Amino acid sequence: MEKDITTIQVSKSIRDRLKELGKKGETYDAIIERLLEVAEMKNLSKKGEKTK
Repeated sequence: MEKDITTIQVSKSIRDRLKELGKKGETYDAIIERLLEVAEMKNLSKKGEKTK
């Protein structure tokens, strides 16, 4: 199944930071997806702390 593709503009400095975080051969899509997963897990753990 083919993904719908779009373009987002980022500054060169952000692009370079993403590139540094990526693993060899990893796409920007995969890097951003991994970062989003980490952010979502952090948000879930923060929500859990608030309910305690």
